[in-house]
Amino acid sequence: MERLKCHAFTGAMTKDPILVLGGTGKTGGRVVSQLRAQGAEVRAVSRPRFDWTDASTWDDVLTGARAVYLVPFDGRSFTAPFVERAVALGVERVVLLSGRGVDTPGYADPDNPLVATHVDGERAVRGSGIEWTVLRPGWFAQNFSEGFFRDAVLAGELRLPAEDGAVSFVDADDIASVAVAALTGDGHAGQTYELSGPRALTFAQAAAEISEATGRRIGYVPLTREAFVAELIAQGLSAGEARDSADIIEPIRRGMDSHLSDGVRRALGRDPRDFTEFAKAAAAAGAWDAAG
Repeated sequence: MERLKCHAFTGAMTKDPILVLGGTGKTGGRVVSQLRAQGAEVRAVSRPRFDWTDASTWDDVLTGARAVYLVPFDGRSFTAPFVERAVALGVERVVLLSGRGVDTPGYADPDNPLVATHVDGERAVRGSGIEWTVLRPGWFAQNFSEGFFRDAVLAGELRLPAEDGAVSFVDADDIASVAVAALTGDGHAGQTYELSGPRALTFAQAAAEISEATGRRIGYVPLTREAFVAELIAQGLSAGEARDSADIIEPIRRGMDSHLSDGVRRALGRDPRDFTEFAKAAAAAGAWDAAG
């Protein structure tokens, strides 16, 4: 039986809204859509109503909420005080979007501010005294269609310092489905769900899948770290930002992102969505139309 079918905690039953931070983001927007499809009452917030950097906006969005889907502010340590305030205002359940490799030695530089955000966030929810669930997804498949890699796909060439490292890309729809299950159902409290797709692909293979789906040739060019950093600086990033981006790719090059995780099956009772299905659906939706 899929746990997603359990609605013991839904806003539709309790009339208490479920707060979704980043309600227009890759996962947050999908969480909002899935919750509303179930009939849950949702409070989806983003700027200007909610501002991570302005604590005076926090009480307004938290008051009356019973559960929170928490997408942290990357590179900053706001999660702990936010969770503390949420508990004080009566929130009973929190689902945190974290990241792969948080507790894997050597996966990432612990001094990287993005890593520190997840480490601090997990510590905060685990020590909150309320029900918590942590989601640790790997690289999103939607990075090719909505984010980090989309411009490169449109340009016809992925240029990355990943060599032939493979990635078990996870679909953001699956991440959202696990989040919804944890926000609304039983059996997820105290769980850490490591989330991946059903197979690992190199960037050359991912480019080939997208090429097949779009009918346009997408290539992959492996770069050295130095060349990648130089290209990002030439595109306008600071040297520090460019190095941080290279650091994020480094675990892929070292083969640390190819493993498959069972979190989707544990949470939902089904296999995760395959990259081929993602690519076909994204292409059909016009994700890689030049004017998109």
